[in-house]
Amino acid sequence: GLKQALELGIGEGAQRLSQKDGYFKSAYKILLPPEARKVTDKLKNVPGFTEVEDIVLEKINRGAEDAAKKAKPIFVDAIKQMTFSDALDILMGEDNAATQYLNRTTNDKLYQEFNPVIIESLDKFNARDYWADAVNAYNKIPFVEKANPDLDDYVTREALNGLFSMVEKKEKQIRTDISSRTTDLLKKVFAKQDNK
Repeated sequence: GLKQALELGIGEGAQRLSQKDGYFKSAYKILLPPEARKVTDKLKNVPGFTEVEDIVLEKINRGAEDAAKKAKPIFVDAIKQMTFSDALDILMGEDNAATQYLNRTTNDKLYQEFNPVIIESLDKFNARDYWADAVNAYNKIPFVEKANPDLDDYVTREALNGLFSMVEKKEKQIRTDISSRTTDLLKKVFAKQDNK
């Protein structure tokens, strides 16, 4: 029962992020790395780059939304591999025990799956080319420290941070708010942990 309940609850969080504006217009929005902000701040005064920050932000978040579609099957696989002991620890554990388990068992695989999708998505939205143009324009400004942040790795890690934050929020909600247990299975499984 716990495995199916986790699939339901956790899959919903991953699915929400994979929809349009799942990252971009949510608390999980991926912001630019600090190195990028110094680039965008300077470029706002350069013709053709006045909206550079808004454009790059939208592009990187669209890439993350695209990549988030890969998360649910990886989570489901990890849940299926769960031992009885893992399940008991999760059921009777902290409010984020399932999230911790998933982070521990899926983070590397998610990174491997997300990164190429992020790269492809960033390319689909021309974010890497746009970012390269922005960095090259910035690097031509005299007396600035040259910039070259790895946009792919940064976006991938931030997308995963947002994903695990969303999963953790959903898990806590299911554990602590009985009205969030929207199926009979969720009600039955998590009623057991209410009495721990």
